[in-house]
Amino acid sequence: MPLTSDHALSPIAILSALPQEQRGLMELLRRPRKVIHASRDFWLGDLHGQPVVLGLSKIGKVAAATTTTALIERFGVRRIVFTGVAGGLGHGVKVGDVVVATDFVQHDLDASPLFPRYEVPLYGKTRFHCDTALSALLFEASCGALAHESLVLQGFEGACVHQGLIASGDRFVSGADESNLLRDLMASAGHEILAVEMEGAAVAQVCMDYGVPFAVMRTVSDRADDSAHVDFPAFVDAVASRYAHIIIERFLKLLSKI
Repeated sequence: MPLTSDHALSPIAILSALPQEQRGLMELLRRPRKVIHASRDFWLGDLHGQPVVLGLSKIGKVAAATTTTALIERFGVRRIVFTGVAGGLGHGVKVGDVVVATDFVQHDLDASPLFPRYEVPLYGKTRFHCDTALSALLFEASCGALAHESLVLQGFEGACVHQGLIASGDRFVSGADESNLLRDLMASAGHEILAVEMEGAAVAQVCMDYGVPFAVMRTVSDRADDSAHVDFPAFVDAVASRYAHIIIERFLKLLSKI
């Protein structure tokens, strides 16, 4: 969907999975105003000349769908960008890399034999696509951010940006056997996934229902294996939050030029 002047007049939502990822953005927010809605805290203000709403998705698909609906219905957002972390599953996807989603699939959805496995009932589709224009800007911002000197100092000099399919499900994939099985099962159904997380597919489905452009970047915090729980809070504080801060800043600057 093209970025039109109508979209420019409406606030853009910056949705994050964890509070650490929004801390830096909140510090930069001009004229901040907190609104409590649907048992959630939303922060309204301006970032780099763009009206924004900052919100936390909370964890899991249902919570993320509720937050997304609230952003659209209550605050009238017409574009949503999601930042978060994910477990890397695709070959060559390393800790410290960034994945910009092209589309999403729910890896734990199975309504067979009534519907094919992974297909969302009554939608006639398995994958929900991200907005091409927004995703292109987010990809450009992510590439620029990973080349930034301050990120190199984090010890991820070889970090790179990937684009592709991300799988969502309501469980934390944290064992090597489980992650290998998940990757193989999805691949056998024609879904070559790069990363796994717990919210994106739900947000993508709600955005499709409302016709709201949507883009996602996920920092790879682990390989969804037996070490997935090791130093996760430290990684989010030191790396993922920094990625989110710099990438979203760059993204908003690019958006302001359109």
